[in-house]
Amino acid sequence: MDDWEPPVPEGYDDTHKAFLQAFMARSTLTFSEAQKVLAKIKTAAQASGPEIRPSAITMEDFTHYVQMAREAIEPLDYDIRIMRHQIHNRGERVWVFLNAHSDGPTQMATTRTAEEVAYIKRLLDAMYMDYNTERMEVMAVNEAQALKISRPPRSAGQDANGNGASQAEGAKGLKHSEVLSLLASLVAEGWLEKSAAGFYSLSPRSLVELWGWLSETYNDEEGTWQRIKFCEACKEIVTHGQRCTNSDCVIRLHDICEDDYWRTQREKKCPKCKTEWDGERFVGERAVTSRSGYQRARGRRSGAGRRSQTLQEDDGDGGDGE
Repeated sequence: MDDWEPPVPEGYDDTHKAFLQAFMARSTLTFSEAQKVLAKIKTAAQASGPEIRPSAITMEDFTHYVQMAREAIEPLDYDIRIMRHQIHNRGERVWVFLNAHSDGPTQMATTRTAEEVAYIKRLLDAMYMDYNTERMEVMAVNEAQALKISRPPRSAGQDANGNGASQAEGAKGLKHSEVLSLLASLVAEGWLEKSAAGFYSLSPRSLVELWGWLSETYNDEEGTWQRIKFCEACKEIVTHGQRCTNSDCVIRLHDICEDDYWRTQREKKCPKCKTEWDGERFVGERAVTSRSGYQRARGRRSGAGRRSQTLQEDDGDGGDGE
């Protein structure tokens, strides 16, 4: 019994094994990434002949290897699922290798310390509770917000110096440097994404793995406002897209889905409340970055940065002349 191994599909060879190992190491693959992986595997497997170029790998080739991998890992309670990226390349498909029976954020915390696990839970709470309200559905945090939760909140009866009741979760928290290192690690492992504007949000991998857990954890009983909402077109979670102009309405659309969706409608009105859909109310970081106050503040920071650089250059010129 100790030597038992799950059965492999008929025709499963070393190239399939190498592909599965590469997939497991990455956790996610797009077709373009898979083309590069399979081209190297096939080139290494052939006895002779020219190098196989990524462009020679077809979608049919990739689909075959994915199917063989799924059959091989199914007895081990793993799976491969597909979702579209909500931002990059207008909905590029992403294949995700996942634990089919994971219990929420523990997958993100497999190799983490107790303090890091506690921080990850606070991070998810911040994304889906603190920065996900009826007024603004951001579901992302910037660096300052991520650092703000480096330590658990003080319990009732605790003073500013931490005296009195013990800290929540029995944890001391993380140093800012440790938070930044953890965030970088979660990005590198494909659990988080960091945008050009500096916002951290869940990646396609996380949304696939945590889909059920997010709904169960952050959505209340039916009939109340729900923190996790789904695209009216594709029915997947929306973390980047548009919301109905009527702030009380629950209808949401991915940006990547809206063109096709409106082509199927007789008029550009919310299918639920019939309010005109203006496309100017956002879900995701644009709920923040599209606001005039944010743009003005960013302009001031950019202006200050340019002035500082000019002063440094002027100082440098003066020094050269002395």
